[in-house]
Amino acid sequence: MGTVRLPRPSLLLVSTRGSCLFLLFCLRLGATCPQPCRCPDHAGAVAVYCSLRGLQEVPQDIPADTVLLKLDANKISHLPDGAFQHLHRLRELDLSHNAIEAIGPATFTGLAGGLRLLDLSYNRIQRIPKDALGKLSAKIRLSHNPLHCECALQEALWELKLDPDSVDEIACHTSVQEEFVGKPLVQALDAGASLCSVPHRTTDVAMLVTMFGWFAMVIAYIVYYVRHNQEDARRHLEYLKSLPSAPASKDPIGPGP
Repeated sequence: MGTVRLPRPSLLLVSTRGSCLFLLFCLRLGATCPQPCRCPDHAGAVAVYCSLRGLQEVPQDIPADTVLLKLDANKISHLPDGAFQHLHRLRELDLSHNAIEAIGPATFTGLAGGLRLLDLSYNRIQRIPKDALGKLSAKIRLSHNPLHCECALQEALWELKLDPDSVDEIACHTSVQEEFVGKPLVQALDAGASLCSVPHRTTDVAMLVTMFGWFAMVIAYIVYYVRHNQEDARRHLEYLKSLPSAPASKDPIGPGP
């Protein structure tokens, strides 16, 4: 009769531990990766790939240790305040090729220290609040957005670290100055143009025109008044000259005795 050898306790313990660790690792990945994204782990750095997934909003269950987050080529139109505030290790955030129309002052709260690249290109952003991106130290891509060029945008851009590879593709879709429309905005600003001087300059011109108009009216009135008085004086003088001279009066009372 053959004998059956039982596994040694040490081997059984190692096998059990290995299975449990593998099971826990798989459960961790399955529990934290948002659907329908992929979350490969490269040398301890978690990357979340959600590109081309038809997403209409930012997923809620993004792993807190995410380093790379790809949300490009979706249908995201709104970024809620604090949507990424738990991602303290995030280094790159790609939101390009979406339908984002606006960003708020608190949209990227929590990313000021570590983020290195923020891609907002190919969206529908028209205005950028000065405080929305100014605290970020990341390189920012803003090309191919229908930006409305005004003083607030100029002030916001001066605070940003724009990506040099795409900075020349930031153009004005509409502008307070027509000559900026369709042209590279940063190049124009670097050349000395300014969007912030337009209201002040327009006000000065309007004031000068108004003052000149009033001054012209005053001068015209004075000239009219002087000429009118001169004409009246001339007519009065001619009238006096036309009057006959009065004869010398005789004394009706004779000399006394």
